[in-house]
Amino acid sequence: MISPNSVELDGKAIACNNTADQLLVELYRQYVNDYPKFFKMDTLSRLGFIASELLLQAEGNERFVPTEDRAVILANRSASIKNDTDYLKTIAEDNYYPSPALFVYTLPNIVTGEIAIRNNYWGETAFYVLDKEQDLDPIVQATLENSALNSAIAGWCECQDKDNFYAKLQIIWNN
Repeated sequence: MISPNSVELDGKAIACNNTADQLLVELYRQYVNDYPKFFKMDTLSRLGFIASELLLQAEGNERFVPTEDRAVILANRSASIKNDTDYLKTIAEDNYYPSPALFVYTLPNIVTGEIAIRNNYWGETAFYVLDKEQDLDPIVQATLENSALNSAIAGWCECQDKDNFYAKLQIIWNN
């Protein structure tokens, strides 16, 4: 679980010196530090990326081996609102300069793609906009039951702005 003021992995707190957006950078530098594209990502993608990295490191399995049997399924309530708002500012009538760098992140599913690309997952990826966290559970279960997938990285990844975010991801296995 990652929030602007705290990080927990398997119920244990991870000590951090920073908060908000700088917390994500600190976690990147401390636990990942080998994916420079991180610094081009929007806050939602950074959040999901870091949460998945911590989760996968805790899992301890071999990484970066192509696999078709793991899905990435995330959800939130606000889609990509932070980046949508930032992009809107670049197309205002009095300051019209559309930003391609911002535009690419106006889709919330970019974070699932970033996770899949990083880990060489070829399975299903999806991002849902739902009212509450619990609404994702039946979607993940149905996806796993009706496919050849063995597991999914799934969870809630909400980002209102660079200082207000929350991620809670887990690996769910197909029984």
